[in-house]
Amino acid sequence: MLRNERVRLFQTLPHACGYFRARTAQNLVLDPAAPDLPTLYALSLARGFRRAGGHVYHPHCPRCQACEPCRIDVAKFELCRSQRRCLALNEDIDFAECQPGLTDERHDLYARYLHVRHPGGGMDDASNEDFSQFLAAPWSPTLFLEFRLAGKLVAVAVTDVCSTGLSAVYTFFDPEVPKRGLGTLAILRQIELTRARALPHLYLGYWIANHPKMGYKARYHGLQVLGTSGWAALGERREPA
Repeated sequence: MLRNERVRLFQTLPHACGYFRARTAQNLVLDPAAPDLPTLYALSLARGFRRAGGHVYHPHCPRCQACEPCRIDVAKFELCRSQRRCLALNEDIDFAECQPGLTDERHDLYARYLHVRHPGGGMDDASNEDFSQFLAAPWSPTLFLEFRLAGKLVAVAVTDVCSTGLSAVYTFFDPEVPKRGLGTLAILRQIELTRARALPHLYLGYWIANHPKMGYKARYHGLQVLGTSGWAALGERREPA
């Protein structure tokens, strides 16, 4: 990834797939001890890598290629009707860029979100250590975007700010206000922040065709996926013959 330099990659052991219960998964991971990891991370986003905690990884499953990296080309993004309604509905929610880190308020929101939205998923009893290790790392260029309603914290969008774009790492929100569309609001504010910083892309992790947890990503105009022929708009990919 860096010219004239080699980047060490490690492969994880097989583990349970987070998207398909009957499948196992493996990842390629950038050397976590690399001294230039922040630079490598910025460059690796365009190659389909993702950050979880202090690890920068890419799915590398021998029998499955369902996970396709995806991003929004913010120059081509246009609001649809439902997204305009979401912004209008949430005009009373304040938005701020904050430093990352553990607080009691953030952890309480995170724990309640996991308990309701991901019960039995192995993360729904998150400790303080789990929170810190999963959402940020000492080297990562991370912001916690906080959303507050009448002063109460209702959502946090964990966002990495790199020279090549913004990466939407993880969002958690108050499960008791589902009609607000806080997940959608978080992505729309991240798109605004990407534009404000004059960056080209907002990276959204992975797209899996026909997976019920991924359908929401297709609603963002300008969504691109990375295939063997490079980045292309969703639905316009052309694989080599």
